[in-house]
Amino acid sequence: MTDRAPGHDVLDKPPHPAMRAIASLPPMREATRGQRIALLVGLLVAAWLALQLFASILLPFVAAAGIAYFLDPLATRLVRAGIRRGASALLLIIALIAAGLLFALLLYPLIISQIGILINRVPTYVEALRVFLNVTIERLQQHLGPDFVDEKLRDLVGGQAGAMLSFVPSALSHVIGGGFALFNVLTLVVVTPVVAFYLLRDWPRVVEKIDMWLPRRYAGVIRAQAREVDRILSAWLRGQAMCCIALALFYAVGLSAVGLDLGLIVGLSSGILSFIPYVGTITGAVTAIGLALAQFPTYTGVGLVAAVFVVGNLLEGYVIYPRFLGDRVELHAVWVIFALFAAGAAFGFVGVLLAVPVAAIIGVLSRFWLRRYIESPLYLDPPSPEETEQ
Repeated sequence: MTDRAPGHDVLDKPPHPAMRAIASLPPMREATRGQRIALLVGLLVAAWLALQLFASILLPFVAAAGIAYFLDPLATRLVRAGIRRGASALLLIIALIAAGLLFALLLYPLIISQIGILINRVPTYVEALRVFLNVTIERLQQHLGPDFVDEKLRDLVGGQAGAMLSFVPSALSHVIGGGFALFNVLTLVVVTPVVAFYLLRDWPRVVEKIDMWLPRRYAGVIRAQAREVDRILSAWLRGQAMCCIALALFYAVGLSAVGLDLGLIVGLSSGILSFIPYVGTITGAVTAIGLALAQFPTYTGVGLVAAVFVVGNLLEGYVIYPRFLGDRVELHAVWVIFALFAAGAAFGFVGVLLAVPVAAIIGVLSRFWLRRYIESPLYLDPPSPEETEQ
């Protein structure tokens, strides 16, 4: 799961010939602290401006980089088996495209049919919700008095409930249509696999080239932190992907087995959203139980739907996550949630893709600087005699 490719291990290899040539140059004067700070600030500002200016076109390139990073260990294993790096990259990209097409061909008709069921049953859901709200208001009138809850409030609540649920099919059709239209855009369908192939093929050379650009004074420290980021990020990405797939399959099969009409969509969505801690399970459970209340005449079906999520939550906490993630990931759930929402608000979907890598980098650097602080006089300086006496 966490085997790394030669491109990731290049930092441990002997110096590149170009590095030996640089080392043979006559010594130069030492860079000032101001120059180092200016270089760091300049890189951060350049990265920020690039995201702000090119966020609308970065999606296929960021997605391609994520695919290349994800498939790099598999390409390494194929290279060790005797297949050239270019052929290995091509085989993996073709396999990924084939898997995506197979997934779309198998599930697209089922998803469309379930969306049709949802649209046809919206009037039934509206009426069930209106009846439920009217009954609730009558009970409030009995307990609080007719002066507190009047007929105008009842009409308002019933009308607004119908308006809100009537908005669901049109909004859902817009979202689904827009999502598939975006998926069919040329930049995602063509550019992403092509860029992913080139990045995957050249990944060791890209890492080696970046290593050559590191400032010589801090190269060792940067390499050590880069290895730590790679360890945490690779464990999180691959482990989280396996967790999401396992949960999506479990919820989709379980909800479909208990007879929930939209069980496939709700189950797959719950599993996919599980990469945001707790959000997938909570959102899926609330949606599924709400649909079950409108669909099943008795509470037995609602109980079965709730049982699916209880069992799924137990499997997630005690089987799936310990098996695929364990203690290798040093990313707190709150930090991941904040990073995803903050990056999404700042840069949209591209920010969501970059949120976890940036969160991992910030976490590693924060722990590094915390260790430096604890070892520094800022932390170790004893209190003065005057302060001790006080």
